[in-house]
Amino acid sequence: MKRNSFIEGTIIATLAIIFIKVLGVIYVIPFYAIVGVQGASLYGYAYNIYALFLEIATAGIPNAVSKLINEFNTLNKQEAKIRTFKIGKRLLSVIAIISFIVLFVFAPQIAKFIINDLTGGNTYQDIAFVIRCVSFAILVFPFLSITRGFFQGHNIISVSSISQVIEQIARVIVIVGGSYLALNILHLDLKHAIGITVFGAFIGGLASLFYLLDKLRKNKKQFNLDTEFTKKDNISNKDIIKRIIKYAIPVIVISIAFTIYNNIDMILILRTMANLGYSGQQVEYIASSVSVWAGKISVIVTSIALGLSLSLIPSLVEAFTLKKYNEVNDKFNKAIEIVLFITIPMCVGISMLSEAIWTIFYGHNLLGASILKAAIFMPLFANLYTISNHTLQSINKFKMVYISALTGIGLNTLLDVPFMYLLNYIGLPSYWGTTLATIVGLGSTLVIAMIILKKEYKFKYQEIFKVLKKTLIPLIIMIGIVFGLKALINLNIANRLWATIYVAIIALIGSIVYFLISHKIHLIQDIFGEDYLNKIKNKFLKRKKA
Repeated sequence: MKRNSFIEGTIIATLAIIFIKVLGVIYVIPFYAIVGVQGASLYGYAYNIYALFLEIATAGIPNAVSKLINEFNTLNKQEAKIRTFKIGKRLLSVIAIISFIVLFVFAPQIAKFIINDLTGGNTYQDIAFVIRCVSFAILVFPFLSITRGFFQGHNIISVSSISQVIEQIARVIVIVGGSYLALNILHLDLKHAIGITVFGAFIGGLASLFYLLDKLRKNKKQFNLDTEFTKKDNISNKDIIKRIIKYAIPVIVISIAFTIYNNIDMILILRTMANLGYSGQQVEYIASSVSVWAGKISVIVTSIALGLSLSLIPSLVEAFTLKKYNEVNDKFNKAIEIVLFITIPMCVGISMLSEAIWTIFYGHNLLGASILKAAIFMPLFANLYTISNHTLQSINKFKMVYISALTGIGLNTLLDVPFMYLLNYIGLPSYWGTTLATIVGLGSTLVIAMIILKKEYKFKYQEIFKVLKKTLIPLIIMIGIVFGLKALINLNIANRLWATIYVAIIALIGSIVYFLISHKIHLIQDIFGEDYLNKIKNKFLKRKKA
């Protein structure tokens, strides 16, 4: 099996994640139409709580094992590498079972905590039922994650990426097919229909795990999985467990923060919006839109950092293990540059076309469009947060990971309600306050991380600021083009078909202008490197000739 380079791994992982996220965005169109606003809200409750428990059960140990495997592989400690994989699986089996029991048994209490005394929407019994249905996925995902981590630890990003594609396809089939079958063929109630859809996470995870286990079985020799080691590496099981826990906790903090942000926003909206004059149904709509449905549209934006981090972590660990600190700095800068170059125009474009885009996915709704207009900028800061904290974790700055992540969560919690009241007072949409609070929280983590990296390892950021300034040129031109096209194209964007045509035309022209100008001023070349771009061109030309 071929190892992937940093840029190659980034592109493979990012393309796979973009495909997954695009599929995840597309499925919400029929799903939302099938289950309606109340069903979508019920799905959102279960999804957010499940995501929180899933992060606790899977985020830390698989990433820690991946990091350790990369370290031992770099140092040629093959026996310790295999032992780490086996110990990680045993630890995860315990965590998975405990997490499942807690989520299944205490689902009613969790449901009551979520909606508090809100009336006029879903009941806590319905929410408890769907939480129990989704809890079964936690039994399979820890093993799925650690097997992916094993491949990533060997810098084999392609297998892990394909497994994610398989998982998403299977999950989407169950979500869309299951909800339609339940409501339109079997005529079940909404609660049972949503229960079936969330169970799709378990089916998708199982399909993906079977694929990974087959790949492991076929490549046992390459990974030394069937090797009988006559000599044990000079590292004890106790030390491996200590290092797994040491590496896992900061990764859990990094990963869980996003879910905590979403849950904080959802809970505080449910407790605040009613006081600002919104009805129970409107509050549920806003809460689910902010915490889930706007996020479904923005997942393509967040996939950039996810793809980067899959390739970035093993590359950073390898460079840091060999004490190549300049290389660590260069890779961190490169990751931030890619995020800024790709994410900023995507966020701006989606914000400018928010009304038409919301119509495409969920039907015409000015409230939803208004939520998306601001919420789409959260992924930009979420991407920067991911890169900065994963870098701190990769170079063993665990304490600072906790400080930066917890600072961000604390600021978001403290500012959510005041910002909602402030924006309502000055005449702006109050729900934008949650977005603003999240941006402040995520932004603070980036600033803290960059200060620490500069102080401890003399990181330099001149290249990042140079790319950021250069990005403004094609961005401003793109914004002008989009404004002009919006004025010229007169289509009924309350209609889904016309909204799709409207977005397709403007997005295509806007993106072409952005990338052409970026190429003209050598911005793309500065970020990805002339050599790598020529390599891609040559591969494309060879295929064309063939």
